[in-house]
Amino acid sequence: MHHYSSRLSRAFGMLTDPPGDENVERRSLNEESRREANDFRWIESERLGCDQGESALRRWVKCHWSGFLRARWIEHMLGVRFWVELDRNEFGLLKRTPGEVRPLLDLILDKLKCGAENLDIICWARREITTDEQQMVHDLLGLINVNAHRLRCHFFDE
Repeated sequence: MHHYSSRLSRAFGMLTDPPGDENVERRSLNEESRREANDFRWIESERLGCDQGESALRRWVKCHWSGFLRARWIEHMLGVRFWVELDRNEFGLLKRTPGEVRPLLDLILDKLKCGAENLDIICWARREITTDEQQMVHDLLGLINVNAHRLRCHFFDE
């Protein structure tokens, strides 16, 4: 096993609960996304001169839900904000990244925030960084596990 991989596995033991720290903000994806979608509905309705109703909400889900979810999921994994619908064991998981790995993790997270997928990041790594760093990218992508974080928006389930 690559030396980075063994360091990652030691650094990223599973958490049983998010920290009991009262300073950690806890929020709901469902409530926050509903608020964002309603803001979008209001802006679109003002722009078009009449209430856009459910059509605007559906457009927000189609155009913005994935990016909204990904940004919140990254916040959760970094320990910035606890999102109650996300896995408790992943809260703050990336906060414990070893120092020498952090710059590479930050690059990966920036790409994920812009909508990149695993393959985009792997292709970037092959073009831009060393073989050792490429292995670390693979290890970090396995830890981040972007494909496991594709939640459905529940606006229209109610």
